[in-house]
Amino acid sequence: MNERIFPSPVLQMVVVSRETSNCPLISEMIKLGSHLHELGRSEKETGCISLDYGKRLLINAKNVNIKKMTQQDIVEIVDYDPLKNVMMVIGSKDPAVETPVHWIIQKARHDINALLQINSTSLCEKYQNLLPMTEQETRPATLDRAKETLKTLRNGKTILIKDEGILFAGLTIKEIHDSLDNYLGVQK
Repeated sequence: MNERIFPSPVLQMVVVSRETSNCPLISEMIKLGSHLHELGRSEKETGCISLDYGKRLLINAKNVNIKKMTQQDIVEIVDYDPLKNVMMVIGSKDPAVETPVHWIIQKARHDINALLQINSTSLCEKYQNLLPMTEQETRPATLDRAKETLKTLRNGKTILIKDEGILFAGLTIKEIHDSLDNYLGVQK
C-alpha cells in the first residue's frame, strides 16, 4: 500500500487569468507597503501583505518589494485546496511563497482579514520577550507553518515567527497600520 502524504509537496497553480486584478481594496495594500517604506524599514527585509475579501484573497506576488509595490504586483487567489495543494490564481505574476499559510489563517479566523508578515530576524530578536512566538521552527508555505501560526495567534494578533520575523494580523488594513505604528515606534 502506498502512503499518500498531505499536502502535496509541490504547489500546483491553475491560472484563471493573467489580467491584473481590479479589486478596489488593492490601494489599501499599496498604502500599507508605502507606510513600511516611510518607517524606514530596511530594503533587506522582505515580506507579504494579504487581504481576504469574500471567498478570495489578495496577496503580493513572489519576489516583490512590498514597500514599492504597484497594482500589477498583486495577485488574486480565487480558491485554494490545502490538501491537494492546488491554487486558482488571477494575475500576471506568481503569488508569494507564503500564500497557502495566509489563505489558511484568514479562512480559519473570522476576526482576521488582513496580514502583514515582515521577514526580519532583527525584529524577531527585538520583540522576543514582548510578543508571543511560534514554538517550533517550520518551513515556509507548509501546513505545519499554518497550524503553528494559528496556535500562536490565540495569544494575540501580533506574533513572532520563530527565527524568521513578525506577523501583524487584523480585521482591517487600518488595524495592522495602527499595530505597526505601535510596535515600530511611530507616535501620532
